[in-house]
Amino acid sequence: MPQPRLLPVGSPLQLLLLGCSFALAAYAGLRLFTEDWFGVALWFVGAALLHDLVLLPLYATLDRALVRGAGRHRDRVAYVRVPAALSLLLLLVWFPLISGRVAGRYASATGLPPDGFLTRWLLLTAALFGGSAVLFVLRLRRATKERPPTAH
Repeated sequence: MPQPRLLPVGSPLQLLLLGCSFALAAYAGLRLFTEDWFGVALWFVGAALLHDLVLLPLYATLDRALVRGAGRHRDRVAYVRVPAALSLLLLLVWFPLISGRVAGRYASATGLPPDGFLTRWLLLTAALFGGSAVLFVLRLRRATKERPPTAH
């Protein structure tokens, strides 16, 4: 009868770093909850519900439609999927500044002007899709050069 395998324990340095990261996360969580614990808890619950009930079905449906629309060229979907996912992630992270909702708090906390985040996000999105398009064209050209000529 085979013995169940135990998961290997990491090195002492790895365990120390893991413990430190948990301690830092606990410290940050406690600091967040001392200021406005109800607002932070509401934000976490709202973000989880918004993601699980609205956003996940939405982008899963969009991804499925993209794959179906690609037909036999499903390998090309990644050239749209990756920059779109990164762009949406950046939008999600910087949305309060892009929308201008926290412009006053940002300016008072950092001393920097809060304008320009929409422009930067749009430029980053264009760069992501442009880089993906360049990579797609380069791989397509390389594939056509490597393909042997067809006999007539």
